[in-house]
Amino acid sequence: MLVSIRWFGPPCVMAFYRMSSENYGFGTRAVHEGRGFVGSTGAVMPPVYLTSTFEQGNADGFDYTRSGNPNFRLLQQSAAALEGAAHATCFASGVSAITAVISTLQSGDLILAEENVYGCTYRMLDRVFAKFGLKTCYLDLSRPENWPAIATQRPALVWLESPTNPLLKVVDIAGISAVARSVGAPVLVDNTFASPYLQRPLALGATLSLSSTTKYVNGHSDCLGGLVATNDPAWQEKMIFAQKALGLQPSPFDAWLTTRGQRTLALRMERHCANGLLLAQWLEQRRGVRRVRYPYLPSHPQYELARRQMSGGSGIVIAELDCAADKALEFCRRLKLFTLAESLGGVESLICHPPTMTHASVPREVRHRVGIGDGLLRFSVGIEDGQDLIADVDAALKEVLL
Repeated sequence: MLVSIRWFGPPCVMAFYRMSSENYGFGTRAVHEGRGFVGSTGAVMPPVYLTSTFEQGNADGFDYTRSGNPNFRLLQQSAAALEGAAHATCFASGVSAITAVISTLQSGDLILAEENVYGCTYRMLDRVFAKFGLKTCYLDLSRPENWPAIATQRPALVWLESPTNPLLKVVDIAGISAVARSVGAPVLVDNTFASPYLQRPLALGATLSLSSTTKYVNGHSDCLGGLVATNDPAWQEKMIFAQKALGLQPSPFDAWLTTRGQRTLALRMERHCANGLLLAQWLEQRRGVRRVRYPYLPSHPQYELARRQMSGGSGIVIAELDCAADKALEFCRRLKLFTLAESLGGVESLICHPPTMTHASVPREVRHRVGIGDGLLRFSVGIEDGQDLIADVDAALKEVLL
């Protein structure tokens, strides 16, 4: 069923359509949402609209790409459908999406944040917005005994990640959202590590679902992007304003690439989950590995919550080697199928050493306090053959630790 149909040019040429998606599964929505503006060509895939400027008075209401572009609109439409959201706004990167949200707050406002957050989130709060009077309080929000602080401190925003970066803590989104709702505090969930295929924060009570679409949503390590989804019209207006006023919009080509990557999200995530669990189970039995964390391992502290809240464990595995930082980095460099790199969520496997990479901006004492030891590694497990990945890790461990 098609709704919101608009026509232009010759009769019976459909410019833009939106599926009535409530009766379709995730994979069907991923493939069919985000198509439109086909003009008179009948193109199955929309083109890239590489234009900065539009003629005034056009039927679709575009004027200048900083404030809107057909590729933005198609990405936002498809992303909202996958998030189960009424609205979605796309940005130039995950950090741009974070900037958009934080920029809505006032001097003197308090953010109550999970203590294990993405290093760039910590850096932005600590070194950028703190200068303008924004306050941040960090707590271990995986522990329900810390939730009453939401009611006593009444923050302007509760900031969650689940699973967290890099420790893969799983926080109870529904439980925290209920507490926050009782005092009128909005809740943001950074959903980057799960993707909307495995977890939908808005359905669990969150106000905002944020993702770095650079990662799993695009899935091919070839563009940057960020997204904020919400059911709240007021928050949607704030996101549109930030996108335009702060110049946080993506390029049309990056929006097109993200929409393209999104179409295979379901298939890719199934393979990421299968390979992630396989590697985690193997690492847990391996000598020289001090600890392993993966949400779908029974040894994970929040395993039961992860099984309720997520439909799969995703493709991120952390393992702490029983060695110093230099040995951990030597291990990384001996891998052949895992590239030593910052990012995650692509079809190829990557490995990261958080203490010297993603969380290098976090003071060492803070890293150690939250559990980021010098031998900690973050595996972004790709869609290769799982046994090949295990053999690669095994060979590197033998060379470095044994």
